[in-house]
Amino acid sequence: MLDTIVVGAGIAGLTAARLLHAAGQRVVVLEARDRVGGRMWTDRTAGFSVDRGASWIHGLTDNPLTDIVAELGLETVEFTVGSFQAGGRPIADHDESRRRFDRAATAQWLADVETADALFLDTIAGSGDDESYADAAERTLARTGWDAERADRVRVFYRHRTEEQCGAEIEQVAAHALDEDAIDGDEVIFPGGYDAVPRAFADGLDIRLNTTVTAVDRSASGVRVTTDGGEFEAARAIVTVPLGVLKAGAIAFTPALPDTVAGPIARLGMGAFNKVFLRFPERFWPDDVYAIRQHGRPSLPWHSWYDVSAVSGHPMLLTFAGGDLARAIEQQSDEEIVASVLDALRGIHGDAVPAPVAHWITRWASDPLALGSYSYVATGSSHADHDAMATPVDGALHFAGEATYGHEPATVHGALLSGHRAAEHILGAPVPLAELTRGLHPAG
Repeated sequence: MLDTIVVGAGIAGLTAARLLHAAGQRVVVLEARDRVGGRMWTDRTAGFSVDRGASWIHGLTDNPLTDIVAELGLETVEFTVGSFQAGGRPIADHDESRRRFDRAATAQWLADVETADALFLDTIAGSGDDESYADAAERTLARTGWDAERADRVRVFYRHRTEEQCGAEIEQVAAHALDEDAIDGDEVIFPGGYDAVPRAFADGLDIRLNTTVTAVDRSASGVRVTTDGGEFEAARAIVTVPLGVLKAGAIAFTPALPDTVAGPIARLGMGAFNKVFLRFPERFWPDDVYAIRQHGRPSLPWHSWYDVSAVSGHPMLLTFAGGDLARAIEQQSDEEIVASVLDALRGIHGDAVPAPVAHWITRWASDPLALGSYSYVATGSSHADHDAMATPVDGALHFAGEATYGHEPATVHGALLSGHRAAEHILGAPVPLAELTRGLHPAG
């Protein structure tokens, strides 16, 4: 009989499996997709890398991925606006009349966000789990004494912040949802594709692709995992599927999960966040900017375009759809989506915006193996719910994945650290994270 079955070959599952395998355990990884990586998915069909899933390392300081990427020799490009920020790097901001901010307007905008954010921290300090980010934002803005346009610009910025950071509407997100939203150090992206990390982690592991898990039964003798290709038995299992899959009940657990785990699964939210990449025949935006941003009400629905030309080697912009917009565009054709994005972009740059020569659009909420992009703290839930999801069940069943890591949810490094934690729970002893990279070779 196997020692451990790992369900899911995303970064959390591969991390746990690799550490357990290194400790001498008999481990099998069951993956429903035809590839490893899960929500880390690099598309290379165009001859260059397009990361349809995770793109960034969010903060290099004290991040386990920093050393791992260095050991793998992966090329990175600094791009420090991957988390939704007011500034930090050159952004071409545009006002409600679509005129670009001058230096004074930019300084005023950054000062306003800094002021509002400081007040926001004070506001949410007294907020309960049932208060939304929207309510906290309104209470904060009421304290500023600003005129309507000035306050509304920050209000809309906060709306876009929750769309991008949580994949949800500002009314759905808890006031405390972004308490842990701090980036230490620069952010980077990967010209060669981010999925080089999970592909390297997969080396030497017993991974069964195209194997969909439908049920997990636990008993005094261990676990039995049912798939569309047969059954597997082991002393224990680690389930690392996305929160959206758990919320949908796609895996039947027998006996039913205790409320210590089932409660957090029900309370936490699964966000929808999609990417729209547009490759252009020539560059029409300024050379000295990381991003183009529209402010105020004209920024609904499209507001930020990120210059990712350094990845593709071609003039290329990336924009995002989060929350309701993300779910809405999944019901539209590619042509409709591209036309909508171009309409907003031409509102800023006019006829200088040519027709794109290629595009890539994701639809994570419709993906049955994800049913969303990443987790967030919904109203009525708390950061503690993330970690509570990882509570071992009967010593035989463990959960890992970004949704189970309260300090850094919705991140690749949070998922990695959750897999590390699950392995330590099973082995009953601390495991140096350096064991993860022992014998690691760059992915080809």
